[in-house]
Amino acid sequence: MTTVHDFRVVALGGNETSLANFAGRVLLIVNTASKCGFTPQYEGLEKLYRCHIAEGLTVLGFPCNQFGGQEPGNSEEIGAFCATAYSVTFPIFEKIEVNGANAHPLYKYLTRARRGLFGTPSIKWNFTKFLVDRTGRVIARYSPRVKPSALEDAIQRLLKIT
Repeated sequence: MTTVHDFRVVALGGNETSLANFAGRVLLIVNTASKCGFTPQYEGLEKLYRCHIAEGLTVLGFPCNQFGGQEPGNSEEIGAFCATAYSVTFPIFEKIEVNGANAHPLYKYLTRARRGLFGTPSIKWNFTKFLVDRTGRVIARYSPRVKPSALEDAIQRLLKIT
């Protein structure tokens, strides 16, 4: 059976890594953008990460430029923006596509595992969130309108499961 841990991704800076490195951790996977109305959610994502990193939470950010061209920057610009504007310390990866023929395999998997509104698989906008348990199983999908703070209870429940 496939899990999130079966995928490889490229971090900002170009280093390829396996998501198997995050086995045993609860993951919050988010497609991000620096020029979006939801961009301030970086602050809430970072707060969740810092609050729960020791308990086993990791937030993974995947910049995407498919929605209104709201992530136009290159890797250096994205990294600098995240660090300076929101003091992001959670892992950010290379810009990817989340929909269509060129969607990253991870996102093809995520959108099949948890469909969106009305059962559609496609991502509708930036800051769609996927909550993944410690075994790599996709537990829930949240729309961009759901603020990171609203995920606190769901995250805490998963962190308490050993």
